[in-house]
Amino acid sequence: MEQFKTTEDLRESLKRLSKWFARPTVDGEHPTLHINPGSTNREVLNGIQRDDYIFSNCGNWILPSDDHGLSFSGHWQHLKGIHRMKSKRNPGKRVSVYWVLEKADIPEGLKFVVDPRDKKKQHYLLSATRRMHVEELRSKLEWVADRMSIIRDAQVAL
Repeated sequence: MEQFKTTEDLRESLKRLSKWFARPTVDGEHPTLHINPGSTNREVLNGIQRDDYIFSNCGNWILPSDDHGLSFSGHWQHLKGIHRMKSKRNPGKRVSVYWVLEKADIPEGLKFVVDPRDKKKQHYLLSATRRMHVEELRSKLEWVADRMSIIRDAQVAL
């Protein structure tokens, strides 16, 4: 087990291991689901923001798409920008960073893809690779969240 004395030590170690994906999350919110009613001003179905995934017309199914998915940062600069934005929008609340390594065991039916709209290739989406029921996607997103590491109150680390 290696102990990191600075965030630069952690960055160097992560570079050697593999790609990583991170999500800044305001204290009290879930790292992969929108459970709190006030956490978004967009439509949420079963904890999943409608804009993040392609829903079937009936709203019961998630359709596969490499252009949609849960948003993750894959680069320190992108992560710092998103963290700064969340901190400004939530004054007085701590913002922690949940992260996972690329080689982590992501549930079948999900994969990390580069956001096709990001020319710098720093923004990633956790996309659905096959059609699945909304309940199944929610369960898989909870599974991912349970395995994510956390940097509490990440302002100092970033």
